[in-house]
Amino acid sequence: MWTTVIVSVITLIVGAVAGFFIGTMYLRKQIEKMQSDPKMLQQMARQMGYNVNKQQLNKMQQAMKHQKFPRR
Repeated sequence: MWTTVIVSVITLIVGAVAGFFIGTMYLRKQIEKMQSDPKMLQQMARQMGYNVNKQQLNKMQQAMKHQKFPRR
């Protein structure tokens, strides 16, 4: 009885930690893709409620290129 509870809690914790790291790796890859694809960047801006012109899009792209994403 107690072993079932302990195994369940440990499995939940391990799953949450693994999900967090997999999610951050996925998000980091998506951001790196956006640096080279202006259409993705513009789509993200529209989803956030911003309508950007070409000059603003170039500034956003340059800012993202200069930003370093730490690898773990």
